[in-house]
Amino acid sequence: MQKFFTLYLILTSFITYAQQGTIKESLKLKSSVLGREVEYSIYLPADYDKTNRRYPVLYLLHGLGDDETGWTQAGEVQSITDRTINNGDAPAMIIVMPDAGKTWYMNSADGKNNYEDFFIRELIPHIEASYRIRASKEFRGIAGLSMGGFGTLLLATKHTDLFAAAAPLSSAVFTDTDAVTMADSEWARRFTVNFPQTLKGKDRLTDHWYKNSIPKIIETTPVEQLKSIRYYIDCGDDDHLIKENMALHALLINKGIPHEFRVRDGAHTWIYWRTALPEVLKFVGASFR
Repeated sequence: MQKFFTLYLILTSFITYAQQGTIKESLKLKSSVLGREVEYSIYLPADYDKTNRRYPVLYLLHGLGDDETGWTQAGEVQSITDRTINNGDAPAMIIVMPDAGKTWYMNSADGKNNYEDFFIRELIPHIEASYRIRASKEFRGIAGLSMGGFGTLLLATKHTDLFAAAAPLSSAVFTDTDAVTMADSEWARRFTVNFPQTLKGKDRLTDHWYKNSIPKIIETTPVEQLKSIRYYIDCGDDDHLIKENMALHALLINKGIPHEFRVRDGAHTWIYWRTALPEVLKFVGASFR
């Protein structure tokens, strides 16, 4: 009996280990668009090195003040993804987490920090040439929190031909009113890379603002293009961005864009985002087809 129990423990430990994915953290990509190296982390499924199969991919974006390690460390992406896949709730997928600094995943007004161009023209092609990825819209998703939620919507709605699903969490979808009334210190803290810091009040509503305004993009993009993506929006009832996310929900309803909208108990915290991640993986995984 003792020998049987010992063998059982060995086999159980082996199986558990074999079902763990791998995180490669802070890898470097030289960008000609940005003129510097950009770091990214990547999650590879448990069987990646054991098969020749190709996988769908999720681009998972961090928030303001974080970097490519936000989701791997505070977000516990490896253990949460392993568990979700092993439970059969989501298909095995590759997850890419790039560092975006304070760029908001957009091009800067002065053209010196064109992160959107980097993401579309360099990051996606590099990732999908370097790893065994099913490189088509049907197998590509994007998600993120706060600033990364904004980036999720920005990249998805401006490039509807690239993504099957978009899942913004606690998204910083600022309205025109937010921009006009934002304190100078907050404007500087948030947008030091993207907009002139001397702008105040209505002068902030520049052409560049509107080119990157989620409400404006949704209002002006053809409905059928927007409908080609599945949307999952999640924001806590105690989050300081709940009003903006409710306004986004209303805008999508008025535009006739199908989407899932969740308001759960919680605030703008990693506790909230960690509990959201399994549902994001399920939703995005169900979108791959």
